Amino acid sequence: MRIDIITIFPEMFEGPFSHSIIKRAKEREKVEIYFHNPREYPVNKYGSIDDYPYGGGAGMVMRIEPVAAIIDPLLKERAYDEIIYTTPDSEQFNQQEANRLSTCSNIIILCGHYKGIDQRIRDIYVTKELSVGDYVLSGGELAAAVFTDAIVRLIPGVLGNETSALSDSFQDGLLAPPLYTKPLEYKGHKVPDILLSGNHQKIDEWRNEQAERITRERRPDLLK
Repeated sequence: MRIDIITIFPEMFEGPFSHSIIKRAKEREKVEIYFHNPREYPVNKYGSIDDYPYGGGAGMVMRIEPVAAIIDPLLKERAYDEIIYTTPDSEQFNQQEANRLSTCSNIIILCGHYKGIDQRIRDIYVTKELSVGDYVLSGGELAAAVFTDAIVRLIPGVLGNETSALSDSFQDGLLAPPLYTKPLEYKGHKVPDILLSGNHQKIDEWRNEQAERITRERRPDLLK
């Protein structure tokens, strides 16, 4: 998979993309991630890439020309499955969307900034708009990092155990059941006997019951 991220702050990705799963995925050549900075395509001698909104109002708006200068050449080089814009005024990203995007070959993620971007960028280029929640961030970089992590970990060959992701929360519409490891007892708290029984059918039934219980208590909306 190839992911192209359009951002005015590419350095924000150095930490999360240099460790753990994404680092492993890059080393195993399961994903290629490239960064493109609109500031490299200013619209005037002052280096501007934003301007005041027509009609007045507070804040600045990212202009279309710097973004187009990045996307147009990319589209000439290859076909992209999705061009994603990170914005709070859109549908929320979820596990099902992560599953779908993990099967793509090429994705562009455009990180919003300032008050927003010129609507024509959304009209001409963007094929998918996603949010991480009903709140506003200072920019789309953190959201883009979340999307990338959730997608990349699902690519075959990235995780050490291929079945691990299948038991994650939300994969089957439920939250994950409780997990236990050594020691068997800690400060009076014991590992449930069923997990020590060796009866895998009973263990699976217990885990499913626990997943349903936890989902009902914490996220009853998922059961609807």
